[in-house]
Amino acid sequence: MTHTRPTSPGLDAILGRQFPVLDHGFIRVVDYMGNDAAIEEAARVSYADGTRKVSETRDLLRYLMRHRHTSPFEMCSITIDVKLPIFVDRQWMRHRTAKHANMNEESARYSEVREEFYIPRAEDLAMQSTANKQGRGEPLSDGDAARVLEILQWDSHRNHMDYQKMTGLYGLSRELARINLPLGTYTTKRWKIDLHNLFHFLGLRAEHHAQWEIRQYANLMHDFAEIWCPLATEAWRDYAFNAVSLSAQAVAVMKRRLAGEVVTQADSGMGKREWGEFVGEFGG
Repeated sequence: MTHTRPTSPGLDAILGRQFPVLDHGFIRVVDYMGNDAAIEEAARVSYADGTRKVSETRDLLRYLMRHRHTSPFEMCSITIDVKLPIFVDRQWMRHRTAKHANMNEESARYSEVREEFYIPRAEDLAMQSTANKQGRGEPLSDGDAARVLEILQWDSHRNHMDYQKMTGLYGLSRELARINLPLGTYTTKRWKIDLHNLFHFLGLRAEHHAQWEIRQYANLMHDFAEIWCPLATEAWRDYAFNAVSLSAQAVAVMKRRLAGEVVTQADSGMGKREWGEFVGEFGG
């Protein structure tokens, strides 16, 4: 069969299939454009079809990623349907990468909000971290976790009953009645993003400091990227996601260490926090 556009057989095989995330969420790949070869073609502008080897494509894509030549990666795009809690969507759309995407969301002004709310698993309930102001610390005890789940379940159910009462009994418009619903309410959106900005999203949201719930979505999006553009995704992992960026001061310290010199924070030119991060990666 002759294709009229670059394709990904792996992604073609899962188009339209829902992959569950959390308790009521999912991601579904709707469409895509481009593949690894399309990135190479965009970088080279034009080359004779069939004359390139996979190894040569891989080398070029790694060169592009290594030297931050990002525009060829923008030639590929993916469109998904995603169902997620509103508080996760707030994080999803928080960063500038969202401005490079096309997005349309289910409207609670036009349609009735379903009684679908995110309820965490007991093992995912944790206390506020003492080291990270926006993260989780030690898990709750079994008893406290059970009580928290009871509160979450009852509040979500009660709020939805009040929503139905306001729209049904009192005839309040849906656009006003929805303001009483919690951030755990599920919404559905269609999202189109180019590969370069998808990598940026993954770098923020698949990273281990990101909130656990959004990491579940980001991890699945990473899996889709690997199926779709495996060479580009490998290059991104090697040169961006799993790489370490060094300041000029850190590079100078590494050179002095390699020369056998003992370097301390006091004579490194780095502040306390930067030195701590440096030591965490390379040792004291």
